[in-house]
This record gives sequence, structure tokens and C-alpha cells, in this order.
Amino acid sequence: MSEVKESNPVEKILEKMDEELDNASAVPFSNKKMVDAEQMHEYIDSIRLNLPAEIKRAKDMTREKKTIMSDATKEADDVVAKARKQADEIIRKAQAEADKLVSEQEIISRATEYAKAQARKADEEAAAVVNQAREKEKAIREAMVSNINSTLSEAAAVLEKNLQAVVSSKEAIAKISK
Repeated sequence: MSEVKESNPVEKILEKMDEELDNASAVPFSNKKMVDAEQMHEYIDSIRLNLPAEIKRAKDMTREKKTIMSDATKEADDVVAKARKQADEIIRKAQAEADKLVSEQEIISRATEYAKAQARKADEEAAAVVNQAREKEKAIREAMVSNINSTLSEAAAVLEKNLQAVVSSKEAIAKISK
């Protein structure tokens, strides 16, 4: 039997399986033992139900990442649409003003320049907003990837530890059966 203290339900179940094997009746004229198959199936089902929470967290984080990415993209699209709408409104107003002053060439020229300047300004603001949204999306993606990698590393460590416990149990059983 293992001398390691159980720290999670999976290890406790593996310990019970180990005890079941130790206490199993020997098959006459062989080095095999008889175990209660139904009990072993219950232990296996319990292990499945008690798999580490890190696996569930990794799935949840992946789902969250998709939601955050979708929200960031929608927000960026909304900001760009708003900026374009503002630019169109400014151009429309400038055009209306220019139409009122058609008779004076200098005023028309000024209005056109004003509209262009406002459109450039709106485009620059839209570009800045889009860049901010992309930077935010990138930062979120990097944080999410880092978080997922960390969680998966933790899950891998837990699974590796559990695999080592199973291998140790298997080796103990092999030693018992010799």
C-alpha cells in the first residue's frame, strides 16, 4: 500500500482499489486474484466523477475567451460605426453649410476644407479607437492564453501525479502477484 497521504478524492479511490486488490481472494493454482467487478466499476466511475477541477476550469476559460473576443470585436465594430456616423454627420453638415454659401467661392472652399479636416479627424479618432480595441483584445488574448496555459500545466501535473499513483499501484499489484 502507498505511504503517501491522500490529498484528493481520486487518490482516496485509488487507495480503496489498492486495498480491494490486497484483500482479494487468490485463485487456486495460479497467481491471480478474484475481485468484485461491480465494486471496481464503481471505483472507476467515482474516479471519472472526481477528475481535477483544473480540466473543467480550462474548458470554462476557453468559453470565456470566445465570449471576451466576441465582445471586444463587437465593441470595436460599434466604435468604428459610431465614428463613421459622426464623420458622415459632420460632412453632411459641412456640405449643407457649403450649399448655403454657394455664391461665395472662398466660403465654399473653407467649408470643403473644414469637412475634409473633420473627416480626417474622425478617421484618426476611429483608427485610434480601433487600435485601442485591438490592443485590448491582444492583452485579453495574451492573459487568457497565459491563464489557460497555467491551468493546463496544473491539470497536467495533477494528471501526471495520478498516473504515477496508478503506475505505482499497478507495480504493487504485479509484485503481489509474483
